[in-house]
Formats: sequence, C-alpha cells, structure tokens
Amino acid sequence: MHLSFCQSESAFDYMVATRDYIEKHGKPVAFYSDKHAVFRVSQAETRRTGITQFGRALHDLNIDLICANSSQAKGRVERANLTLQDRLVKEMRLENITGIDGTNAWIETFINDFNRRFARPPKYPKNLHRTVSESHLELDDIFAWQTLRTLSKALTF
Repeated sequence: MHLSFCQSESAFDYMVATRDYIEKHGKPVAFYSDKHAVFRVSQAETRRTGITQFGRALHDLNIDLICANSSQAKGRVERANLTLQDRLVKEMRLENITGIDGTNAWIETFINDFNRRFARPPKYPKNLHRTVSESHLELDDIFAWQTLRTLSKALTF
C-alpha cells in the first residue's frame, strides 16, 4: 500500500513514510514488522522512556506495532520483501529509472501494476483503517523527534 525510497532506513524516514501512509489511507489498527533497530529499544531509551521514537509516535496515534517473533512470521515478512525487491529492481531497469527522486515519482505506478497483477481479494474486504482525527499541527508534534529533559537545579528569578 506504500513504498518509498530514502537515503537510509532510520526512525525519521519511518516517521515520514508512516505520515504519508496515514494521510493517504487512514490509521491502521497495527503495523506488522520485523525487528529492525528502529523498532527495538536501546538501553539509553529503556532508562528514559522504554520506547523508541517511532514506537512513541505510533503510541500517540493509537497504532499497535507487532514485531515478528517466530521464524515463520519473520519468513512471511522477508518473503514479501524479497518478492517486492526482486520485481521492483527488474521493473526499474525496464523503465530506465535511477535515483531516489525518479523512483519515488514512479513508485505509485509500480504499486498499481503490482497489485493488479498479483493481489488477491481480501478474505474480509472491510477497510479497517481509522479516520485520522489529529490536525496537521498535531501530526507535526507527533512525528517530531522528542526527548525528555530534566533540570538538575531549580532556577530562581
């Protein structure tokens, strides 16, 4: 439903892609993913908040994050990724597309063609995306990088 190319696979890039996704489709109940570092909490984050920046943004949007824990679940995620990567590279080569900007301008065409050729009708066709009730300013705050800070001394004026 959404693909985008970026320089690196970072929390910030996941936030940009997630915002694009929810503005286009609405809020899903959950995202299903592998255990990429963006989704794992570091020791420093555990001490402070117990949640990653991306996890905090999803929490603020009331979207669950389900990480694949079994080898079978990880296989499902990887098979889908490998299929997309294989088809995508071949299609880009046929279309003479290079670079991130060119790919992102063309990617919607690929998604529509891929879905037309390979998608199956869902078992339960009801769209479970929820309406985005947050304003653009609220989304700006949610997808901003946030850090907790504490003062070590009280200031007097």
